[in-house]
Amino acid sequence: MFGDMMGMMGKLKETQKKVEETKKRLDTVLVDENSTDNLLKVTITANREIKSISIADELLNDKEQLEDYLILTLNKAIGSATAVNEAELAAVAKEGMPNIPGLDLFK
Repeated sequence: MFGDMMGMMGKLKETQKKVEETKKRLDTVLVDENSTDNLLKVTITANREIKSISIADELLNDKEQLEDYLILTLNKAIGSATAVNEAELAAVAKEGMPNIPGLDLFK
């Protein structure tokens, strides 16, 4: 019984280490999002850190329009980055979880 418990604890520690490594790796995974007309481009990491914003000159003439573009495109980028982040971390966590009967955390 204690052997099983020690094995599970070891597996959980190993999984925790893999999750931390995955979080660091996600700093290097870039997600690009564009406005529908490609006048604004946002690059963000899978950990949701903005790396660059590219704005077409024609958007610089209308502050309100630029703000709208930024909000829409940044929210789209954050959504995409969050999806990548959650999928990667869930895969690592699921892989490393001990098989405990009746406990299906990842369906």
